[in-house]
Amino acid sequence: MRHLLLSCALLAAITAAAQRPLCIVNGERRTDIATIPPADIERMEELPADEETIARYGEEASEGVILVTLRYDEPARFDAAPSFGAYVASRVRWDDDDPPARVVLRYTVTPEGRAVVAQELESTDSRLKRRVLKAVEEAPLWRPARKEGRPVASEGVLRIQLPEGKPLPRGAELVWR
Repeated sequence: MRHLLLSCALLAAITAAAQRPLCIVNGERRTDIATIPPADIERMEELPADEETIARYGEEASEGVILVTLRYDEPARFDAAPSFGAYVASRVRWDDDDPPARVVLRYTVTPEGRAVVAQELESTDSRLKRRVLKAVEEAPLWRPARKEGRPVASEGVLRIQLPEGKPLPRGAELVWR
């Protein structure tokens, strides 16, 4: 019985995969485009599953093709830490006694490699916000995104919640009776 269930699950996975369109990102075949940030997409085009598309892209295109062109050929990289968020969090002094707080910022990595805050999306504590902004301003340079061999601007979202592991308190709710 267990073998039959595994076979059915495998068949379902193969069938689902076979019913997905072929995804091509910057000329390279990909299995998934769901992880691409929308801000990184310059252009998207859907091709129907017709004879011309299948002749051009092969049998994999029997469910259509999604062509994605990114704003860059190579994404920006932050080499000073495993992630930009980890770097900023490590530079912000926030004791375990301090209340849990969160800051969410949209930033731009300039062609020169500087991270510049473009927009504040959320801030639950002005002290944390000031410290995060200072850490972003003092951060080492990035390797900027590249398009056709030249550095270009790219965007990202920075989420910092400290102290790590402590949930934010729920906001007050009004109840009308």
